[in-house]
Amino acid sequence: MRGLLSFQVLWLLSKKPMYGDEIAEEIKKRRGEKPKASTIYPALRELKNNGLIKGKENGKVIVYYLTEKGRVDVKEAKAYFYRSFKDILEDTKKE
Repeated sequence: MRGLLSFQVLWLLSKKPMYGDEIAEEIKKRRGEKPKASTIYPALRELKNNGLIKGKENGKVIVYYLTEKGRVDVKEAKAYFYRSFKDILEDTKKE
């Protein structure tokens, strides 16, 4: 898994299954800007190719959800993120 976008997508999907535009809207709420389809769908494809997510057609949209491997990876990624950025996050709270 590479990059913050992939981590955010996995984290969001750990909360509930979502379709691509729904994921983009959730990221917009956090970042202030919605990722373009040309950004979000390649990330979803990479996560799918790596066996971390699967997609199920639901009408005209594909709903993505975590695989068991994805659940394990998001748990490990959260722990890594916390170890890596804990000091920065705590410092930000003080400001």
